[in-house]
Amino acid sequence: MIRIFGLISHSRYRKFNSLQIEGSDILRNLPDNNVLFISNHQTYFADVAAMFHVFNAALKGRDDSIKNVGYIWHPKLNIYFVAAGETMKSGLLPKLFAYAGSVSIDRTWRSDGKDVKRQVKNSDISNIGKAIKDGWVITFPQGTTTPFKPIRRGTAHIIKTCKPVVVPIVIDGFRRSFDKKGLSIKKRNVLQSMVIKEPLDIDYENEDIADIVTKIEFAIEQHPSFLKVLSPKDAQDYMLEEEELNKKREFWSS
Repeated sequence: MIRIFGLISHSRYRKFNSLQIEGSDILRNLPDNNVLFISNHQTYFADVAAMFHVFNAALKGRDDSIKNVGYIWHPKLNIYFVAAGETMKSGLLPKLFAYAGSVSIDRTWRSDGKDVKRQVKNSDISNIGKAIKDGWVITFPQGTTTPFKPIRRGTAHIIKTCKPVVVPIVIDGFRRSFDKKGLSIKKRNVLQSMVIKEPLDIDYENEDIADIVTKIEFAIEQHPSFLKVLSPKDAQDYMLEEEELNKKREFWSS
């Protein structure tokens, strides 16, 4: 199933839109398990699919490239991603994605588009811990694709409890090129970017939850340095969209 999804989705990052990658060599120095990737979030599925491509290409020796799809024939299978249970049950395709590697959880603050307040399920924490122990896990600490939302403290609790190697990833361009679900291409010839950073230096014993949350916030903050490789028109479109997002940021902050 991973091979099929990989073949289908490969052209979305190579043909319709390009994907600029930085830091993929870092992936080859990571252990086979006990690794947690933290990232900002822009679509439900396109972000994760791109990471699967970049991870597997890097492990096959490709630096900052997914140019050749050959790597997908022997993918790393112990890669998981944390996702809201309601999202993964919202149709046949999400259910197939879930089967391919999701760790489904019940969000404590949001359900069916409404704000809620629920207790954290111990089984959710346990399942994430099992996935980390078995392999690589991708999580999105903001818990939503809405930009500039605060970091959920649950991610910090997981880091402090499981003590994984924590690797930050910063993505951009996916919100402009895909619809919210990340299944349909919304705009072509968009430059998507993925920056993989060095693992965070975390004192698991002495740092408190607030300190870890702060580190996560700084680690996945977006820095649009890739603007220099955009055409003038694409750069202008990007800045206009960022201006709109900043207005939303000011609204949420107030």
